[in-house]
Formats: sequence, C-alpha cells, structure tokens
Amino acid sequence: MSVTDPIADMLTRMRNAHMVNKTEVVVHHSKMKEAIAALLKEEGYVKNYRVVADGNLKKVIVYLKYTEDGQPVIRGLKRVSKPGRRVYINTKKLKPVLGGLGNGVISTSQGVKTVKQCIQEKIGGEYICQVW
Repeated sequence: MSVTDPIADMLTRMRNAHMVNKTEVVVHHSKMKEAIAALLKEEGYVKNYRVVADGNLKKVIVYLKYTEDGQPVIRGLKRVSKPGRRVYINTKKLKPVLGGLGNGVISTSQGVKTVKQCIQEKIGGEYICQVW
C-alpha cells in the first residue's frame, strides 16, 4: 500500500502509539524521517531512535518517552505543510509554538531545524510540523 504523505503517517503512528502506551514505533526509513526523529531526540521529546536494516528495506524505530506518572512527553503533533498545500515561511513570520512551550520542525537549505534554531540563525524553509 502506498502512502501519499509518509511524514504524516509517521506522526500519526506516534500519536496512536501514545494513546495505547506503546514504547516504540516502527516506520519505513527516509532521510527526512530520520532527521525528524533525531531532532525530536535532541529536543527531549523521544528517548531515542535507531535505523535498522530489514532485508533490502530500512526502518526507523522511535522509542517514545513518558513521564514518571505514565503520561506521554509529547502532548500533541500537528502536520503543517502537506502534499496538497505546502507551507513555506520566512524568518520574519516565524513565531514560537504555543508561546515557547512547543517547537516546530522546519526543513531548511541547511538541514532540518527547529523553529527556535531558525529564529536564531535567521533562516526560513518549509514548515513540516509542530510538536508540544
């Protein structure tokens, strides 16, 4: 089965796994998904991730993070730029997500970065998703 929006599929799998308290999510590999997983790990939203070769295919395993009382660290995930409507944003229009409580993921010419990094470095790009 072909997926028209693989990044939205990854975010939905993570959202669904949180609802049933799963510890890990397995998604098909792409450089963008791996970069998003690395950014989420760097920002403290997930425990870890790793890329695993499964025959000819690669998969990304994302290990989800929970608080001490069992609540997921990620409260929400929202896809912003979609295949039917791409959203590009410049530095002047970048604003912190939820007043700084969340973060956004932006694909720039210098790689995948957070909104906070893009504001500091004064670069824009395609607004991939928001995490809080």
